[in-house]
Amino acid sequence: MKASQRLLVKKSVNPANFNKGGLKKTLSAFSLTMMGVGAIVGSGIFITPGIIAAKYAGPAAMLSFVIAAVVCSLAALCYAEFSSTIPLAGSAYTYVYTVFGEFLAWILGWSLISEYLFAVSSVAVSWSSYFQNLISGFGLKLPTFLTAAAGTAGVSGAGFNLIAFVVVLAVSLLLVGGLQESTRVNSIMVIVKILVIVLFIGVAIFFVKPANYHPFMPHGVSGLVKGASLAFYAYIGFDAVSTASEEVKNPKRNMPIGIVGSLVVASILYVAMAAVLVGVVHYSKLNVGDPVAYALAVIHQNWAAGIVSLGAVVGMTTVLIVMLYGGTRLLFAISRDGLLPKVFRTVSPHTKVPVKSTWIFGIIASVFAAVIPLDKIAELVNIGTLFAFAMVSIGVVFLRRHETLQQINSSFKVPFYPVLPVVSFLACIYLMLNLQAFTWHMFGIWLVIGIVIYFAYSYRHSRIRAGLRVKESKS
Repeated sequence: MKASQRLLVKKSVNPANFNKGGLKKTLSAFSLTMMGVGAIVGSGIFITPGIIAAKYAGPAAMLSFVIAAVVCSLAALCYAEFSSTIPLAGSAYTYVYTVFGEFLAWILGWSLISEYLFAVSSVAVSWSSYFQNLISGFGLKLPTFLTAAAGTAGVSGAGFNLIAFVVVLAVSLLLVGGLQESTRVNSIMVIVKILVIVLFIGVAIFFVKPANYHPFMPHGVSGLVKGASLAFYAYIGFDAVSTASEEVKNPKRNMPIGIVGSLVVASILYVAMAAVLVGVVHYSKLNVGDPVAYALAVIHQNWAAGIVSLGAVVGMTTVLIVMLYGGTRLLFAISRDGLLPKVFRTVSPHTKVPVKSTWIFGIIASVFAAVIPLDKIAELVNIGTLFAFAMVSIGVVFLRRHETLQQINSSFKVPFYPVLPVVSFLACIYLMLNLQAFTWHMFGIWLVIGIVIYFAYSYRHSRIRAGLRVKESKS
């Protein structure tokens, strides 16, 4: 076999192995939807409306979320077909491995690792900001050098964000205890979070000033599109949901419900939040770590600000749970294929959870959260997400042509095939091109590191390639 063919060797899919992955099936459609809402409606809804309005779209931030939601919904339909056809851990990585081959799957998997790492880190930083806002209501204040990462805008003498560091480790401990317990806690927190968001909208809507909506698009269409590119940071939750395929009861039915349902609920809440937020506070003043609490303070509703800060802390905890979960399951899937050391696929015989993988991932993410500024982390999440969405979208075209998978009775099919998958692919690429040069530079560096790891370790330890070598030696 030629070297180029070895790089593109594909993962074979045997439906008989779908229930033999070693992970426990505990998730229902409701659990999945709550997991998705928990990841999508969290740090994004409490952070990104302010950042997008202040830096890119102005009052049109609500439209940026609409654009991002439309593109995400196209990608979500593609994810739903893949996840109901191939109910295996690993999400987009596993799907691409099946239809495009190992090297592209590794590139995508490595990109997704950065997405989950930086997503967890960025959420932890914002969790820290809202937590400080919450305890300040009780007259408590921690030293600045223990609560802000080095280089954080507007913070002098910043150093190590201890709160962000600790909360990531705490969530890692929760996940190590077992998935069923974690999802139960997550569902309760999601309900609390939605109630808090509704409270903010209900209180703040009476203080909206029409003058704050002018000019509606201060930076034109380009600002609107750039805002939509950043808004993807808020919608990555359904990607994490798809990593749960192997632990879902009746995945052919429940995966599409969980993915699409969580996106619909989240989109409604995001647009409503952005519309009210920019109506209450002039968009130029919203580039802060806790814009929702800040807006309530501006209109002198401090009683509600405290509740919102509590809700934000609870809400972002659910994001940490889901994104940490997604990252560890991705590492599990990649390691199971031999592309990462076996320590990442070791599963506890009692909880059926990859304990070592969870701790390794959690410790690295906690360090990133402690030392990297929020604005830099958020940008890095988006490009990996968009890349994954693009590959999964175009992958549906190849999925339909896959000889083995054509025989699988998938319960969900993307409508308007092949137009919708192609449009989704092009939309994701377009939004990627609107990201800042810094993001592309860092993404390039991350990919170079990944390629080095692939040829230094993964290529030689690939389980599929090992099987090929055995067949070739026998022949």
